Amino acid sequence: MKGFLEDANYSIGLLDEGATLADVIDNCIYEHTHTGKKAFYVGDLGKLVRNNIQWQNVMAPIKPFYPVKCNSTPGVLEILGTLGVGFACSSKSEMALVQDLGISPENIIYTNPCKQASQIKYAAKAGINIMTCDSDIELKKISRNHPNARLLLHIATEDITAGEEMNMKFGTTLKNCRHLMECAKELGVQIVGVKFHVSGSCKDLQTYIHAISDARCVFDMAEEFGFKMNMLDIGGGFTGSELQLEEVNHVIRPLLDVYFPKESGVNVIAEPGCYYVSSAFTLAVNVIAKKTVEYDKLLPSGVEQTRNDDEPVFTYYINDGVYGSFASKLSEKLNTIPEVHKKYKEDEPLFASSLWGPSCDELDQIVENCLLPELSVGDWLIFDNMGSGTLGEQSTFNDYQRPLIYYMMSFSDWDEMQDAGIASDTLMKNFFFVPSCIQLSPEERFSTAA
Repeated sequence: MKGFLEDANYSIGLLDEGATLADVIDNCIYEHTHTGKKAFYVGDLGKLVRNNIQWQNVMAPIKPFYPVKCNSTPGVLEILGTLGVGFACSSKSEMALVQDLGISPENIIYTNPCKQASQIKYAAKAGINIMTCDSDIELKKISRNHPNARLLLHIATEDITAGEEMNMKFGTTLKNCRHLMECAKELGVQIVGVKFHVSGSCKDLQTYIHAISDARCVFDMAEEFGFKMNMLDIGGGFTGSELQLEEVNHVIRPLLDVYFPKESGVNVIAEPGCYYVSSAFTLAVNVIAKKTVEYDKLLPSGVEQTRNDDEPVFTYYINDGVYGSFASKLSEKLNTIPEVHKKYKEDEPLFASSLWGPSCDELDQIVENCLLPELSVGDWLIFDNMGSGTLGEQSTFNDYQRPLIYYMMSFSDWDEMQDAGIASDTLMKNFFFVPSCIQLSPEERFSTAA
């Protein structure tokens, strides 16, 4: 592997034992309060190292292929590349990003279910052969533009919950798999495995049992057509919780041992995305405007009014929204609660509040209803678990600019990388020392990935 992006403009702060991420956030807020009050992220890259160790302890030998669309910032991609993680890419730009890391094409999968012909040709030229497919239209498109493609048939899973019924679902049926194999045989396209995906919001782990059983059926079907299958992709849906990881492993391990034992030669992979990055990033935003509103207009529909009419109700506008770092809010619930940065008394009254982004768009609502102490314009709010689905392609709405990113790692996590033999001189040049008494200027000591 070549190593790190040569033109990446960022550094990683190496925290002294006495320094914490909370100290870094405090320092950045102090600096930003005096220089422009821009929203910013603090990324704990050591969390990626710890999550990878946890994955190896619980899920090995299942190899992780990180979905680049979850968080494509250079610090994340380079650390994961150094850790030996593979990459699942959904576009030409993502494939190019990963290639610039020097990642071998064998460790890249093209997973977009609706591929552009030009991007299939790009994958072919780059030697990226493994890709997913769930329809005869995609199969024919791939056969025309990538004769060396090796396909994973994407099969559907029955994990639709009430809240997901309107989301787009991909994957073919078992019945249609036979038709796709007949088409592939006629077109001379190789099918080498199966992929399925179970949503992270799916609470029924029996879905994995059904999906692995279905995958075994597809493997048996493939033998009839003479395809040599050697890969099973169990998809993503891993939330980042060690408990959830262990629960999934407890369910799938016995089935994998029976249906896809080691001697079968089948490589089992997965696509953990938010598992790696969600908890690694914290977002700090600034209150830019404030209004007092009528309580009944703030309440969600169907919720009974129970408050005193004399209590004020506040709407706050912050300098980031759904056309920026909260983009995932447009399609799913926000999985983090805002924390007020300023100190306030425990007995200080809390008021019904809503949070909105800066676009003045009716869709730009971040938090519909929460309890907060009364805030002032210029106050800061902190959102944890903001590393997934928020740091991909940059939006152009209202000249939105991605917040600055300050990467950090503790000495203990750095030592873990050294002990694992994956820390290199190339990596070390991206680090600078952060003392326990932090007095750093972002302009002077922190570099950013914009």
